[in-house]
Order: sequence, then structure tokens, then C-alpha cells
Amino acid sequence: MLTLTQKAVDRLRALILEHPEDPVVRIAVRDVNAQRLSLSITLEEAAREEDVVEQIEGLTIALDRSSAHRTSGMTVDFQAGKGFQFAHPPADELGLIMPGRN
Repeated sequence: MLTLTQKAVDRLRALILEHPEDPVVRIAVRDVNAQRLSLSITLEEAAREEDVVEQIEGLTIALDRSSAHRTSGMTVDFQAGKGFQFAHPPADELGLIMPGRN
């Protein structure tokens, strides 16, 4: 499950107030290479039919199906001057790395 800190929730609510025509928060995960991911947050008019949609603190969060599982355990924070920050536990904490097999 995806987690948003209170600072992230507050910032997203403020952005939606500035752009009420785009009330859906989209979080996208893309591969940069084998070791790195690119994560982004955008506001959109509506969720897509193929999206996984979560309601978090009154916000509608849309994730495309292909990357929804990749946000499990992820925390999104916001820091003034730094923007949104994504913290993801290491794969071994999620049970994705089998000792002796990777």
C-alpha cells in the first residue's frame, strides 16, 4: 500500500485547489535502467479505466496497473525547496529478494 505523509497530502490538496479542473493525483513509475526508477506526480482530470485507484486522506490517487504493485510500501513526502520525495523500502524488506537466490 502507498503511504502519503501529512506534508504530501497538504501540498497535493493545495495544488488541487489551484487546479480544480485536475482533481486526480497520478503517480507513475517508470524504469530508467535495471537499477533505477523514475517516479512522477501529475494532476489529471480523471482516472483511466485501466487504473488502480486508491483513496488516501480524501485524495484520489491513480496508478496505472503495470506500476501499481511497485508502489507497495512506498512513502511519498513533500519538503519545501526539495519537492516530492519517494521513499521505497529495499526489495529484501518487501520479501522480493530470496537469500541465496539473488
